Amino acid sequence: MDDKDLHDRGLKLRIDMFGADTVKKRMNAFGDFGKPLQHIINAYAYGDVWQRSALSPATKSLAMVAMMAAAGHPNELGVHIKGALKNGCTPEQIQEILLLLALYCGIPAANEAHRIAADVLREQGAG
Repeated sequence: MDDKDLHDRGLKLRIDMFGADTVKKRMNAFGDFGKPLQHIINAYAYGDVWQRSALSPATKSLAMVAMMAAAGHPNELGVHIKGALKNGCTPEQIQEILLLLALYCGIPAANEAHRIAADVLREQGAG
């Protein structure tokens, strides 16, 4: 598969997971300066790695929620919680991942992640 096909496939998956408005906003956030980064994200993150079949989309989403929460990336965490819901994760599964975060990464990280998750779940009508 060539680079253009990976990009197009990744862009489609991103839009399916996060919605066209969110993707458009994120892709345009850094103007022309950010275009190479967005190409990498579309082609390689979503066009390649997210397309692999060993893990379900829901499992990948829960892993992303855990990683973004543990790394302290609140904007990415909110986006990936929305993606997790779209990929079939339940609020209870997201809650369980964040409880594991509390034990293994600390209460401060878990407090912030719970705040973000509660906001997203309310916004999405899921919590």
